[in-house]
Order: sequence, then structure tokens, then C-alpha cells
Amino acid sequence: MIVGYNGDMRIFSWNVNGIRAVLKKGALQDFMREQKPDVICLQETKAKQGQAEVDFEGYEEIWNSAERAGYSGTAIFSRQKPLSVRFGMFDVQNEAYEWVDAFGDARTEGRVLTAEYPDFFLVNAYVPNSKGELERLGYRENTWDKALLEYISELEKTKPVVICGDFNVAHTEIDLARPKQNTHNAGFTAEERRGMDNYLAHGLVDTWRALHPEEVKYTWWSYRGGARAKNVGWRIDYFLVSADLRERVVAAEIFDDVMGSDHCPIMLELA
Repeated sequence: MIVGYNGDMRIFSWNVNGIRAVLKKGALQDFMREQKPDVICLQETKAKQGQAEVDFEGYEEIWNSAERAGYSGTAIFSRQKPLSVRFGMFDVQNEAYEWVDAFGDARTEGRVLTAEYPDFFLVNAYVPNSKGELERLGYRENTWDKALLEYISELEKTKPVVICGDFNVAHTEIDLARPKQNTHNAGFTAEERRGMDNYLAHGLVDTWRALHPEEVKYTWWSYRGGARAKNVGWRIDYFLVSADLRERVVAAEIFDDVMGSDHCPIMLELA
């Protein structure tokens, strides 16, 4: 149990596709007021701390923003001050991986933010998109997915891990509305799906699928063609937990009725 909490801990994750935009719509404020999360992890903030007027009373703010303006970035808002914070996958950001490609250097894009709590690490991740023509697929497969798994393994030597965020992959056919049409498209290639296979083979648990083995729900919809109204979506946002935490998982939910971004929030509840 987390020190300072009486009862379960509710952690949320949401790719907001620009924190300034979602704040302007009032969507994030409404969600925080209604759900009162213990922790919320945001991806694709597209802002540095101070560029967005954020006023969530009672929360610690931790930001990992991209060097490039208006791009990528992660943030954590936590009622309890973490024991420590780590920016990036610094344990494995070494010469073993080819970090720089034609699109930049993921180490400078604010894609990973880790908060340490008494009995687990919380990793907030925004996984690079493989791009429309799969230009970044090799980077995903050979650098990012391998490095992230190595980073998780390093953390697990100390305590279990909860990792959440936008993984930019639908794992199996049940996780997207039109699997056949997307077999060779970014987000559903064999290489990306194999990356998720490797996380699960390592022992991480896909919490929502573990609790909802047959249910169809999505977390992202294209802005094109009225996809959200038609519910032509993808489940690409996840909470994965170390095997040691599986018995503490009380609930995992997808809030697909919450608007404000092309993604919707997801939640993990731990005892």
C-alpha cells in the first residue's frame, strides 16, 4: 500500500495531444474534477512547464518536455510526492543503441518519465510512431522497444514497475476495428506487435486485457472520416504491470466517452 493512502490507488493515463489545447477546451479540468486521480500521466503534452496554465491544487507537477517546441513530451501530476524522479531511460541511453535517425533523437523528445513510489516505479511513456510510410519502424523495433524493455528490467531489480502511456500499437486483432485493412500500416505491423509480445513474454501484464479478455474498447480514433462517431478505433494506450503487481490490480478501465483529444483516458486501480 502506498504510504499516505487509505484504500486503493487510482492511476490514470491520457495522451492529450497538446495540453494547452485540452485545457482550453476545459476537458482536462473537468476530468480531474470528476475523477480526482491519485496520479495522472499525460503524453504528447507539446509544451514546457510554464507554457500551459495548469492549476491542479494538491498535486506535484513533473514535466519531461521535448527540446523541440510544440512536440511530444510527458508529464505526471501526483498527489503524493514521488521518492525520486527519472527523466528518460538514462540507465540504457548508451552507445549500444542507434538513438539518432532521420527524425531526430528520442532521448531529447521527453518520451519517458519515471516516478518512484514506496513499492513500485511508475513509468510514463510516449512511444514513437512508426510514421505513415513506416520510416521509423526500424527505429521502433531495433532501438526503442529493446531499450525500453531493458530499462524496465533494470528498474525491476529494485522494485516492480507500472508502465503506462501511448504505445502506438494495437496488440491483437481484437484491439482495432479494422485489422485486415491495417496489417501493413503503422500501429499494427508484425514488428510492432512483436514488440508488445516481448513485453508480455518478459512477464509484464496487459491489465485491461487481463480483466476484460473478450471486450472490445478503443483508446484512439483518427480525426479523419468521422472515425470516433463510428467507433472505428484502436486500443493503443496501455497499463502494463510487473507480474509481482498482478494480484494488486483491482480494476482497469477505458473512458471512451471522454472527449478533448483523439485519445481517451485509461485507468488502473491498485490495492
